[in-house]
Amino acid sequence: MSRYGTALVLLGLAAACAGRSRPGSISAPLLDPGHADWRQPAPAVSHLRFETTKGVFVLELVRAWGPVGADRVYNLARLGYYNDTRLHRVRADIAHFGIHGDPAVNVVWSRAELPDDPRRSTNRRGTFALAFPARPNSRTTQVYINKTDNARSDADAFTILGTVVQGMEVVDALYAGYGEESGGGMRQGKQGPLLEGGNEYMDRMYPWLDRILKVTVTAVR
Repeated sequence: MSRYGTALVLLGLAAACAGRSRPGSISAPLLDPGHADWRQPAPAVSHLRFETTKGVFVLELVRAWGPVGADRVYNLARLGYYNDTRLHRVRADIAHFGIHGDPAVNVVWSRAELPDDPRRSTNRRGTFALAFPARPNSRTTQVYINKTDNARSDADAFTILGTVVQGMEVVDALYAGYGEESGGGMRQGKQGPLLEGGNEYMDRMYPWLDRILKVTVTAVR
């Protein structure tokens, strides 16, 4: 599906969802990127603890490396966006997550694009950044972790936001059998089925994907 077609479908989902109440598990901020809760600055350094079906890994988020992106990732983790989501694109070299399980949440966040931080694109093993389509100022919610040194990605304008400080062996063990099939194509506009179907679609089509169960945040300094 083209990017334009996907946008039309997402807008249709938004209209359909507007007339009915959301489940109690979906908090108001998750359906409103303009909510005041999203404006809390990240600490200078924070730890994001991801409990997954393979174990625990911890990301150290450094705000000075990219304040705009760091604030977004910190608040997504703090407010529960990443809870009960799927690690939808895992290959030998990267692990990628950040599509919500509820299509209505994906509708609003797919349009909540961020201005770019200064480029900091040194993709060493264990580093992470917000992913983006191949155009400026388009980061939203999806994060990738480098499982290897990915020098070929250094030419792109990514902003590395931190590193894995615990559980890199867990990241290495995440199920990678689907490769690009289950969640690739962000830059080609091919993620429509995942955005529109959420967890229901991913669990039906790709049942072996590992899951993020819960994320907790801790200020380090």
